[in-house]
Amino acid sequence: MAAKGKYLGEFEELILLTVASLEDEAYGVSVKKFIDNETGRSVNISAVHQGLKRLQKKGMVESHVGGATKVRGGRRKRFFKITNIGKQILQEIIDFKMELYRKVSDFALKTP
Repeated sequence: MAAKGKYLGEFEELILLTVASLEDEAYGVSVKKFIDNETGRSVNISAVHQGLKRLQKKGMVESHVGGATKVRGGRRKRFFKITNIGKQILQEIIDFKMELYRKVSDFALKTP
């Protein structure tokens, strides 16, 4: 599936998908809110930040610091963007899962 050393856990995969979905608006709080809203589960902002750091270390996202705003008391946001490696890994994950889904028979999914 993914290249050696590029394995993603469920939470990292969710964060990477979220960064890709948010495009230019992906920063810690927006990632947290997106996950909370889309999954119905409340995630810890510290866990999101740690996940983003792990993805950056793996080369799947890159970041830059935006400008300071009055709303944030002069603090700057760190924005994240999916890299080509991240896109490739997501495509591999999608392809792998789709192949597995195709192998599940209709009979196996029927409930009694």
